[in-house]
Amino acid sequence: MPDANIRIPEEAKDRLAAIAAAEGLSLRAYLARLSETLLTPAERAERAERARIALYDWNGYAPTAAEQRDLDRELDRRLTEAGDL
Repeated sequence: MPDANIRIPEEAKDRLAAIAAAEGLSLRAYLARLSETLLTPAERAERAERARIALYDWNGYAPTAAEQRDLDRELDRRLTEAGDL
């Protein structure tokens, strides 16, 4: 597979290179692995829809859009709180 050049700030490159080195990887290998583990917005939406279907099939759970927003806000709050530890 051919390589590509990506322009990013030097500080970002240095930070990513340090993270990669700490995991025993080159920056190239780290970024390749990272790209395999992250989901695109479309992939996240597809996964969320499959989860909603599975929950409904399993136990009939079908939250309304308002309930989903409330749950998302609560999850965001808890993740923020956990990040402050």
